[in-house]
Amino acid sequence: MSQAEKFLDLPLEEVIGDRFGRYSKYIIQDRALPDVRDGLKPVQRRILYAMHQDGNTAEKPYRKSAKTVGNVIGNFHPHGDSSVYEAMVRMSQSWKVRYNLIEMHGNNGSIDGDPPAAMRYTEARLSSITTELLRDIEKQTVEFAPNFDDTTDEPVVLPAMYPNLLVNGSTGISAGYATEIPPHQLGEVIDAVIMQLEKPDCSLEQLMTVIKGPDFPTGGIVQGIEGIKKAYETGKGRIIVRGVASIETLRGGREQITITEIPADVNKANLVKKMDELRLDRKLEGIAEVRDETDRTGLRIVIELRKDANADGILNYLYKNTDLQVTYNFNMVAIYNKTPQLMGLKKLLKAYIDHQKEVVTNRSRFDLHKAKERLHVVEGLVKAISILDEVIATIRESKDKRDSKNRLSKLYGFTEPQAEAIVTLQLYRLTNTDVKTLQKEASELEKKIKQLESILKSESKLISVIKKELADVKKKYNDERKTKIEDAIEEIKINLEVVVPKEDVIATVTKDGYVKRTSLRSYSASNFEDLGMKESDRLLRKLEINTTETLLLFTNKGNFIYLPVHMLPDIRWKEPGQHVSNFITFDENEKIIEAIGVSHFTEDLNLLFLTKNGFVKQSVLSLYKAQRFNRALMGIRLKDDDEVINVYVTKGNEDLLLATKQGYSLRFNLEEVNPIGLRALGVKGINLKENDQVVGGIILDENVDFDLLVVTHRFAVKKMPATRFERSKRARRGVAILRELKANPHEVIAFIPVTKFGQLNIRTEKGEIVKIHSSTLRLSDLQSNGSFVADSKKIGAIIDVWVEEIALEE
Repeated sequence: MSQAEKFLDLPLEEVIGDRFGRYSKYIIQDRALPDVRDGLKPVQRRILYAMHQDGNTAEKPYRKSAKTVGNVIGNFHPHGDSSVYEAMVRMSQSWKVRYNLIEMHGNNGSIDGDPPAAMRYTEARLSSITTELLRDIEKQTVEFAPNFDDTTDEPVVLPAMYPNLLVNGSTGISAGYATEIPPHQLGEVIDAVIMQLEKPDCSLEQLMTVIKGPDFPTGGIVQGIEGIKKAYETGKGRIIVRGVASIETLRGGREQITITEIPADVNKANLVKKMDELRLDRKLEGIAEVRDETDRTGLRIVIELRKDANADGILNYLYKNTDLQVTYNFNMVAIYNKTPQLMGLKKLLKAYIDHQKEVVTNRSRFDLHKAKERLHVVEGLVKAISILDEVIATIRESKDKRDSKNRLSKLYGFTEPQAEAIVTLQLYRLTNTDVKTLQKEASELEKKIKQLESILKSESKLISVIKKELADVKKKYNDERKTKIEDAIEEIKINLEVVVPKEDVIATVTKDGYVKRTSLRSYSASNFEDLGMKESDRLLRKLEINTTETLLLFTNKGNFIYLPVHMLPDIRWKEPGQHVSNFITFDENEKIIEAIGVSHFTEDLNLLFLTKNGFVKQSVLSLYKAQRFNRALMGIRLKDDDEVINVYVTKGNEDLLLATKQGYSLRFNLEEVNPIGLRALGVKGINLKENDQVVGGIILDENVDFDLLVVTHRFAVKKMPATRFERSKRARRGVAILRELKANPHEVIAFIPVTKFGQLNIRTEKGEIVKIHSSTLRLSDLQSNGSFVADSKKIGAIIDVWVEEIALEE
């Protein structure tokens, strides 16, 4: 064969697909998933068999773990010693497995995640219950296969005299498959097996009268009978596992939460650390101290509370935000007939029962063969003793052992095994007593043979043997259930006062979208003008608000942002806030136009939206109580190029006064605008001319204590009394508030209320700000165009207009 002929020209995807397929098959079948029959992964099975073969059993002294690891990797498991030792340690950890398969002396880790000592320091042996997994393995009960180097054989599966897969559970991740089978209480599982043996067509409901649900090694509480039932039915289901906690009253009226059990596979040290971090970061109010008081008597975590703290609320918060409560998802995948399968409870039990039938049948065949062999030998010995003198004479006349056996066979008809037994018989056994013993043994052997033959012939007798052996295991190893089962999953409600310290603060929102909250102390110690923000930015709203309240931000695109005040960054008055995009998803093209503080989302108040294209929408305020804080939510549906220009809180019976760019105004009562849903468009508020748009809207009620300012693009400003506008009907053209000019007509830029303390600010594109106090402006009638306050040719066009309260010095 030439050099070229040694290589195959194959497509890369075919080669990779083939090799990965083989690798996946190996990972699935021979590494990560347990066998449904004995509940063990290959590495676990090899460790237990190696220890059994080495005599490292429960009744013998402990041996160095390193010796076992060496045996395993040398004879059965050609992988790293660390992976073997880790598997060995896990089978000895009482907080990881429900029933320890290995007993270990020395440091085998802890529930706090501490690593075990190196294998040269620890000692191990099989636990007592593991003998039930390996019992009768030498009686050809299970199939053996050659090991990795064909020097010895190893069991493909263990006999498993109890259903270990359900009893100890399993967890693993392979290629394309994962498994998550919880542990169960031994007695319950055995009772379920016996029930299915007695009545193979029993229902899942009947099985669940004996097998209540998972039983985790660390105890805890399981919630969700429906989830358990679904998992037992389909192999997949979801339950809640929570720790056991109680609220204790101390002297002085204080309380403490004491945790005595935690969910399985939760690191206790990390749990305690997380709880303490909630206290340090002030994410949870009312905790004075968190202590781990665990000792040799048992697990105990103490959470000492401050006086008047809400103990139930704090406990609920810990359930929701720490691993004191976790979700457990069943995924009962196991290897069945060399294939990974998702299996329900009945199928798992049936697979185990089929395995037990095979084991007991194989053992009965083995015992029957041995009993028949022994009976044949005993019959030969009895016959030999009855003609003892002739037998002795024949042996004495023979040349050697082989000749003796041949003569005995030829003269008296003994078979080869009988002749072997006769020539190796010790002289002291040639007594009268021994003949009776042999006859008794023969009688017992005949009885045993009859019994074994009946087991092999009768299915019912086979089942009764399995039931008896299971009952014996239950009697020997049964214990109390550790995990409590509760029917329903409790809905956890967290009171805000538990999470948030009540504090009055100043919340600020700038036009460019920077938000913060400032303590009253920082605010009082600073000048109002010292508010930290960019020079080109301005304050949109300053709100005195409590940390338990909510801030609603509204954008020109019709969206709103739900921000609990306690989630705002706590920043000093003199320092700039954080942009809203830092903690929610926010479109950079959007602008915040309004900020409203809400203490209670009631149905007595409405939110009123005004849009550029003249639409008006009212919605009940309670609709805007959101559960998601990570992105902007829709507040009103907009059409085409429409934008929101104003948002107000209303009672629904006030008047609304609208003004347009071309100088029209319309006043109507809000009872004409019925409250509608979040995603609705609204109704027409004002009938617009072509190319006209709404520039502002003002709420008017019986307590009007302000005037109205109109600002035009030509820097004309006029002030009018708010009471001068008469009420009309919705969706009309309205009345003119400017005198019409044929050449260079005024366009309204702003229509805003102003009090006697108000100062009008006009920012231009050249960065200049024109400031006019309202007290310097005279009241004008509707047809006036106001007074010019600046020259746009000199200072540039208007880009922003706002009013702020400033009292003039006397």
